[in-house]
Amino acid sequence: MNIERIFKSTDFFQPTDGEPIRSVVTESPNAVVVAWYVKPGQEIGAHIHPHGQDTWTILSGSGQYYLDIDGTRTTITAGDVVVAPVQCVHGVFNHGDEPLIFISVVTPYDAGYEPVTIK
Repeated sequence: MNIERIFKSTDFFQPTDGEPIRSVVTESPNAVVVAWYVKPGQEIGAHIHPHGQDTWTILSGSGQYYLDIDGTRTTITAGDVVVAPVQCVHGVFNHGDEPLIFISVVTPYDAGYEPVTIK
């Protein structure tokens, strides 16, 4: 069995003036790997994965990361690994002057997605 296992993340980052684009690097029944490029002033809205975990590896930039339904946020920066366990509210607003670039790994593939309204 010959399965591609090495990917160039730079091939997947998609800057856009609208909403940030979820660019799938690879997927299997076990996980979805996504490349994110979030420009200054853009946001990935607060949400949960009802049946899985979302782990982000921040490659560059910074952002205000949502921690809960009340809108509590904390700063994440390059080098951070950020984990949102099952049903944990998360999302990010790029408050900086540089793009926020990161890789997200959602496990399992069918973790689901539900937007959350911050209070």
